[in-house]
Amino acid sequence: MRFLYFVQLLWLVPVSGAVAQSAAAPATAPLAPLTVDKIMRDPAQWLGSSPSNVYWGENGRRIYFNWNPEKARRDSLYSLAPGGGTPQKVSLREQRELPAANGLYNSNYTRKVYEKEGDIYLLELKSMQSRRVTNTAERESEPRFALQGRLVSYTRNGNLVTWDPATGETTQRTDFRRGNKPPGAQPTDKSEKFLKAQQLALFEVLQQREQDAKARERQQKALARLRPKAIYLGTKTVENLQLSPDGRFVTYTLAQEPASSKVAVVPSFVTTSGFTEDLSTRTKVGSAQTAYELGLYDIGRDTTFVLGYHDLQGLDEQPAYRKEYQLAAKAPQPADSSKTKKDKPATELRRVIPYGPFWSENGRHAFLVIRSTDNKDRWIVALDAPTQKIKLLDRQHDDAWINGPGIGYEAGAVGWLPDNQHIWFQSEETGYSHLYTVDVASGRKKALTSGKFEIQNARLSRDKKTWYLTANKTAPGEQQAYRMPVQGGPLTQLTTRPGASEIFLSPDEKTLAVRYSYTNKPWELYIMPNKPGATMHQLTHSTTPEFESYAWRDPEVITIPTRDGAQVYARLYRPASPQAHGPAVVFVHGAGYLQNAHKWWSQYFREYMFHNLLADQGYTVLDIDYRGSAGYGRDVRTGIYRYMGGKDLTDQVDGAKLLAEKYGVSPQRIGIYGGSYGGFITLMAMFTQPEVFKAGAALRSVTDWAHYNHAYTDNILNEPYSDSLAYVRSSPIYYAAGLKGALLMCHGMVDTNVHFQDIVRLSQRLIELKKENWELAVYPMEDHGFVEPSSWTDEYKRILKLFETNLKPVGASSTTGQTSR
Repeated sequence: MRFLYFVQLLWLVPVSGAVAQSAAAPATAPLAPLTVDKIMRDPAQWLGSSPSNVYWGENGRRIYFNWNPEKARRDSLYSLAPGGGTPQKVSLREQRELPAANGLYNSNYTRKVYEKEGDIYLLELKSMQSRRVTNTAERESEPRFALQGRLVSYTRNGNLVTWDPATGETTQRTDFRRGNKPPGAQPTDKSEKFLKAQQLALFEVLQQREQDAKARERQQKALARLRPKAIYLGTKTVENLQLSPDGRFVTYTLAQEPASSKVAVVPSFVTTSGFTEDLSTRTKVGSAQTAYELGLYDIGRDTTFVLGYHDLQGLDEQPAYRKEYQLAAKAPQPADSSKTKKDKPATELRRVIPYGPFWSENGRHAFLVIRSTDNKDRWIVALDAPTQKIKLLDRQHDDAWINGPGIGYEAGAVGWLPDNQHIWFQSEETGYSHLYTVDVASGRKKALTSGKFEIQNARLSRDKKTWYLTANKTAPGEQQAYRMPVQGGPLTQLTTRPGASEIFLSPDEKTLAVRYSYTNKPWELYIMPNKPGATMHQLTHSTTPEFESYAWRDPEVITIPTRDGAQVYARLYRPASPQAHGPAVVFVHGAGYLQNAHKWWSQYFREYMFHNLLADQGYTVLDIDYRGSAGYGRDVRTGIYRYMGGKDLTDQVDGAKLLAEKYGVSPQRIGIYGGSYGGFITLMAMFTQPEVFKAGAALRSVTDWAHYNHAYTDNILNEPYSDSLAYVRSSPIYYAAGLKGALLMCHGMVDTNVHFQDIVRLSQRLIELKKENWELAVYPMEDHGFVEPSSWTDEYKRILKLFETNLKPVGASSTTGQTSR
C-alpha cells in the first residue's frame, strides 16, 4: 500500500451514472472452452489492463493512474475526477506540466520539492506554481528541504548544493574529488632538504621570495575558509549527502567497490545487429561486496570523520551456523610451545551498512539504522554528530536473517513521531512484523500493535496524529486498511470487502482512492469516504466482455496438515465433476518469499487461468504457500534457512498426500510445476520424490544455488565457502541421479536473473547420468520473465502435453487444450 499526501480536496460528490468502461468492444464469442492459445494471448488485447501507480493530483481535483483501455503496446497516464465520470488520457503536453508524483513536502505541507527529467523544482502548494530550481545539462537529484525548510538541497556531480528560495542564491556545500590528494611541493628526502636550506642561507632573493610565497599561501587559506573543504575520495564513491538541520554537518555515505569481482556474461544470440552480443549481468553469491561507511564533514571545524561501530552490541558475535563447522573441525591438536595466549587472533568484527541519519524536525536528535552485511542483525542507534558517538536504542537479531513486511532501512520505513522524542519502526520481535516506538533519550520501547498477524505497511497522517496501516488481521489471505491513534490503541478497520485493498489518501485526507481486487476479479479503482465501512464506488471497469464470459473459479483456501504439525495454506481448484482416482497438479509459486494462497487477483494471473483450464479438463490443482512464503510471520518466512528443498518441498509432498486421502486423487497421477523458485522445487521434487510426482515442468529454474546472486542467496544459505553443507543439500544438480518421472525444462536464453548456464549445466549432468525421460525447451529472446505471447503459448502447450501424456490413462487426454504440435 502507498500513501500520497497532497493539499485540500474539493467536496466529493456521489458517483453517478455508469462506471467508466474500457473502450467499447464488438460482440465476441464466449471464451469457453479454455485453450492455451486463448489464455496466453497478450492480456491487454482480451483480458484488460488494470489501473496501477495511483496518485492524487496536488489540489485533489484529479486522480491519476496508469491504464490501457485502448489495447496499446503499453499503459498510458489517465486521470479521473473523484466524483466519477469517464477517465481522460493525459496528453504529453499536460504530463510535461504536471509536478512529479514523487517528492518531499516541508513540515507544514505548504511546499513540495521534486526531481523531474534531471532538474529540481519547488512547488508552492497554495498557488500551485512551480519554480524551476535548476536548468542544466547535468542531472540533479535527491532533492530535500534543508535548514528546517528554509533551503532546498540537492546533489549535482556527487556534491551537495543548496538553493535559497528567498534570494535565489546557490551554494555548493561540499567539494568531493575523485582520486587521491596531490602530493605537496616540500622536499621529501635528506638530500633535498639540505640543498634547499643551503640555497636559502646563501641567497637573500630566494629568502624574500619564499617569505612572499608563504604569505600568499596563508592568505589563500584564509579565503578558502569560505569554500568547502576538498575531500579526496580515492577509489570510493559518495552518495546520500545530507545537510544537518543546523547547517553544521554534511553527512554522506562512502561506498568502496570490491577490487575485483567477476561478472557473469549472458550471450544474446538473436539480435538486431546479426552478431552475438554479450550482456554483463551480475556476480555470484559469495563474491566480494561493496563496503560502506558513514562520513561526517564538520563545516565549522573544516574536518571530516568516519563513524566507527566497534561498540555495537553483538558486532563481534559469529553466526550460529558456524558452530556446526567448528564442532566438526575439532580434533586433538599437538601442543605448540611457540604459541601463547597472546597469539590468539582477535574476534573479527562483522561488517555493517549504515542508513541515514534521520533527523528530528526540530533538529535536536538524529538516529541511524545499521544492518550487518550478513543480515542477521539490525541496530537502531541515536547519533550525536558533534562527538561522533552512537547509543544503542534497539537491536533485532535473527539467527536466520532479518526481513519481513515493513522492515526497511530508508525513510518511510522508519521515522520520528511529532514529539521529536520517539522513533517509530517495525520489527519481527514477536514472530510477526509489528509497529514499535522507542524513546531516543531513555531507550524505552513500546509496541503499538500486536497479535498473530502482520503490519504490512504503516504511514502517518499529515498532522501526525493518526496511523494508516495495511494488515492481514482478518485472515492471512486478506489485506485491509486500518487507522490507529499515533500512540497506539484499537485498530479501526476502514475497508471491509474480502480480498485486498490498497488505499491512497486525498490531500485533505477525507477521501480514499482504493485499488481493490478479489480472487477472480482483477484490480479496479474505487473511491470512498475516509470512514470505517463506508461504501466503495467503482470508478474504472477494465475487463472485457470476452474475459467476463467465462465463470472464473473462486478457489477454496484450505490448510494442509504437515508432518511437523504446521498448518500450511493453499488454493484448491476442483473439477465441476471430479472423477475418482483422477489426476492432480501441484503448482509451486516463484520468488520463495511471496504469497499466492490469498483472496485477491494474483500476479500469477496466467497460471490462475491455466489452473481453470486444468480443472475444466478433470485435474485437481493445488497451489501451496509453502514454508518460506510471505504473509505468515517469521517462522514460516525462515522455515527454509540453510535447507531450500527441505520443508518447502515436504509441504508439497504433504499436499499431494492430502489430495489422495481427502480429494480422491490417484497418488500415481500427480504432477508438479512452477517457475524460478517454483522450478527449483519442481526439480527437487522430481529428483528426490520420484514416487510422489510422476511428471514435472521446471521453468527458469535455479539448479545450483552457488551460481545465483548474493543478495538473495546469502540470506538463506550463507556463503558457499563458509556453509558448503547448506549449498550441497539445497541444489538440485547434486540429486539429478534420482530422476524417474517425465521432466520438462523450459528456460529463456537471455535470462539475466537465473542464467541459462544453470540449465545447461544440469542438462550436461543428466546426459552424463544417461537419463532419457527429460527434454529442454529454450526461448532465444526471453529473459527471466517471459514477454512474448508466442513464448507463453509454446511453454504452456508443452506443460499441458506433459501432464496429458503422463497423468491421464492412454486415450483419455482432452483435445480442447490443443496439445498437438
